[in-house]
Amino acid sequence: MSEKVRFGKTDLQASPLILGTWVTGGWAWGGSDEREALQAIIRSLELGINFIDTAPVYGFGKSEQIVGKALDEWGRDKEVIVATKCGLQWDAKERIRRNADPARIMEEVDASLKRLGVERIDLYQVHWPDPAVPFEETMNALLKVRDQGKIRYIGVSNFDRDQLREMMKAGDTVSLQPPFNMFERDAERELLPFCIENGVATLAYGGLCRGLLTGKFKGTEQFPKGDLRRADPKFKPGQFPKYAAAAGEIKKLAESYGKTCAQFALRWAVQQPGITCVIAGARTARQAEDNAGALDWTIKPEDMQKAEDILARHIREPLGPEFMAPPKER
Repeated sequence: MSEKVRFGKTDLQASPLILGTWVTGGWAWGGSDEREALQAIIRSLELGINFIDTAPVYGFGKSEQIVGKALDEWGRDKEVIVATKCGLQWDAKERIRRNADPARIMEEVDASLKRLGVERIDLYQVHWPDPAVPFEETMNALLKVRDQGKIRYIGVSNFDRDQLREMMKAGDTVSLQPPFNMFERDAERELLPFCIENGVATLAYGGLCRGLLTGKFKGTEQFPKGDLRRADPKFKPGQFPKYAAAAGEIKKLAESYGKTCAQFALRWAVQQPGITCVIAGARTARQAEDNAGALDWTIKPEDMQKAEDILARHIREPLGPEFMAPPKER
């Protein structure tokens, strides 16, 4: 795989596909197998995906630890872009709250460095905006850890346009990680045009819309306790069949390219204006191989339009990912 893109205004040359590791930690995805998770990371790296995105809250440290083990197995002398996050805190009952207080950030960055086994984090992102802490205070802490050599670049995740603008005023913010896929496209309205205008790199997460865009669902499936899809309105009885039907038609369009539905959906996202990279998770090496098939080819304009027609026909009132947001109140 040769495809690489410049990551915004940074000097990072990134694969347009990023390995996401929320599923790696198991939390909110019904658990995970550590050995399979390691193999998925290694296989992604073998296939030329040189960018891994993680966060402390993914498995409450477990995801970062597994990424660290994979980097050891892969070889620390090989260049891999590693992104993680800060600004969420949890208690013994795994209740999560936002906390982008400077003191918390200083603790988090050291914990992440230790779990990942790296001397410096390439991209350090505020996971969710914290209304209880002025952005200037959060940014000052981030600039401090950057000056200490612990991080290279600063980014944000789940910020709206105005919040991103304020964060950029406070300090050098190079990237935004918004939810974005064929079924969740709110970012098109304000965020992506703003990022294009200001040279902000984007890492679109949820590229497969929690598996909906794999084309494997019939629209009647049930999910086990602990799986976040139980809370997603798109997987409720009134909506699930509509999304499954749309994915079924996208799957047929993908087959005309000799691709899977997932590969087509990820490629579609890569080709959208304002999208720098797209994040996709993988539980297994086989899933990593499938994801990598989204690179080094192009969807024709007429088929991009066919995809739009399919979406318009099946999903007349799209539902967003708002259900995933942690409480704003402390």
